[in-house]
Amino acid sequence: MAFTFSRFFEYVKDYRGIRFVLASAVVLLLLGVICAIFFGTWVRMFIDHELVLRPGSMTFEWWARPPVRPFVRVYVYNVTNADEFLNNGSKPVLDELGPYVYSEEWEKVNITDNENGTLSFHYKRTYTFMPELSAGPDDDSVVVPNIPMLSATSQSKNAARFLRLAMASIMDILKIKPFVEVSVGQLLWGYEDPLLKLAKDVVPKEQKLPYEEFGLFYGKNGTSPDEVTMFSGASDITKYGIFERYNYRERLPHWTTDECNSISGSDGSIFPPHITRNDSLAVYDKDLCRLLPLRYLKDVESAAGVQGFRFTPPEDVFANDEHNKCFCPAGPPCAPNGLFNVSLCQYDSPIMLSFPHFYLADPRLRDAVEGVSPPDPEAHRLYIDVQPEMGTALRARARIQINLAVSQVVDIKQVANFPDIVFPILWFEEGIDELPEAVSSMLRLATALPPVARAALGWGLSALGLLLILLAVTCLIRSSHRQSTLRLEGHAVAKPPPAKTPSKEKGYELNNRR
Repeated sequence: MAFTFSRFFEYVKDYRGIRFVLASAVVLLLLGVICAIFFGTWVRMFIDHELVLRPGSMTFEWWARPPVRPFVRVYVYNVTNADEFLNNGSKPVLDELGPYVYSEEWEKVNITDNENGTLSFHYKRTYTFMPELSAGPDDDSVVVPNIPMLSATSQSKNAARFLRLAMASIMDILKIKPFVEVSVGQLLWGYEDPLLKLAKDVVPKEQKLPYEEFGLFYGKNGTSPDEVTMFSGASDITKYGIFERYNYRERLPHWTTDECNSISGSDGSIFPPHITRNDSLAVYDKDLCRLLPLRYLKDVESAAGVQGFRFTPPEDVFANDEHNKCFCPAGPPCAPNGLFNVSLCQYDSPIMLSFPHFYLADPRLRDAVEGVSPPDPEAHRLYIDVQPEMGTALRARARIQINLAVSQVVDIKQVANFPDIVFPILWFEEGIDELPEAVSSMLRLATALPPVARAALGWGLSALGLLLILLAVTCLIRSSHRQSTLRLEGHAVAKPPPAKTPSKEKGYELNNRR
C-alpha cells in the first residue's frame, strides 16, 4: 500500500496530475449518483426484456411447459336423506366427503407466434388420481341431485303446461329420479345420462349439447378445443400474460356492459410485472364466465424464501348490489348475495357458483341445509401469491363451490315437493404449493441482487470519488508546501555578503602606510 501511494503521489506531484485526478473523482461521483437514481430503471428494463415470451427463450419454455405439478382437491356433498327430503320436506342433510386429490399437468400446444405481439394456443391438461393423498378411492359412491333432470325441470317452469306434463311422462318412462347415485369419478368426468341420451336423438343438430355424457369436469382431461390468444409482452409489457381473445372473441356476449363482458385478465399463472400493493389484478376463466378481480391482502413469503404479495377477490365480488347489476341481464330477481349465476355459460343450466361453504354469501343459504360447517377464510378463501417484480405466481388456491338452483315445478310430479333451494354439489381447490427450486432461485436472485448491486455501485463509486478528491487535496497541499520550501531555500542561497564601508577601507589603508 505504501508503494502504491508513493507512486500515486509521484504521479500527482504537478498540477496536471491533480487536475486529472479531480476530474476522475467528479466522474466517479456522478456515476454513483446516476446509479443510485437510474439503477432501478435499468433493472426493470432488463426484467421486461427477459420476461417476453419469445419462442426458444427460457421463460417461453417454462410458460409452455410449466415445471410445476398443480393439484385439484375435490370435496363432494353426499345427500344422506334424499327420500325424507322428497317425501317429508325435511331439510337436506349433507355429508362432506373428501378430499379426492388429482395431480395435474399443464401444457400449451398448437402455439402460434403472431406478428402483433400475441401468442395463440390451446390448453392441454392431464389429470391423474392420487389415491395416497385422497380420503378414499374415486369410485366411492355418492348421492347427489340429478343435475340434468333438475336443470330441465327448472327451465320448463315458464313453458306451456302440456310440455311440463309431457316431460313428467317421459321421466316416468325413463325412470329418472331427482337424485342419482354415482361414483365420485363419474360425477367429475362423466357418466351416461338417459335424458342427455334422449336429447341426442330428438333434438335438432344445431341445438344439441356438445357432449354426450354429463360430468362437472367433463371434457377437461385432455386438449381443450378452445383457442386462446394472449399478449406475449413483446409489444407492450403492461399487457404481459393478458388474454386478447378467447375462441376468437375479444369480449363475452352475455352481460349488459363492455366492462362486465371484458376478458382482459390472465389465467392466474403470470401477470404483468412490477406490481404494487395498490394494483388490482384480474383472472379470467371460461367456466367462471367473467373476470375475477383480485385485491392486495398482505405480504407473504414462500417456503423457498421468495417475497410476494397475496391477492384475493374483494368481499363484494359476488354481492347482489349496483356494481354487479350488469351480471343480471334478465333483471330482478338476481342471484342471492354471494352467488354468481353462470347459467348463460352453461347451456341455461341453473348453476350458481360461490366460494366454499358459502363463504361471503348470505347465511340463509347455509342454513337451508345441514352438514355444511361455518366458512373459514383460511380454508375457503381464494387467493394467489405473486412475486411483484416478475409477476409470477408463487402459490395459489382457486377455491370454488358448484351449486344448483332448483325451482319447484308442481306439474312435474317427480319434483312437485322439491322446494326452491340452492343445493351445494361439491367444492374444489386448484393450485400449487411451491415452485421448483430452479425457478425459486431465479426469483430470489431477481429480488435480492438488484438492491445490493445498486447500493454497491452507488456507494462504491461515490466513496471512490471522495477518496480521490481527498488524496488530490492532500497532494495539492503537499505540493504547495514543497514549492514554498524550495522558494525559501533558493532565496537564502542567492543572497550576496554585506559590502565594506569606504571609511573603514580608507582608514585601513592609512594604517598600513604608517
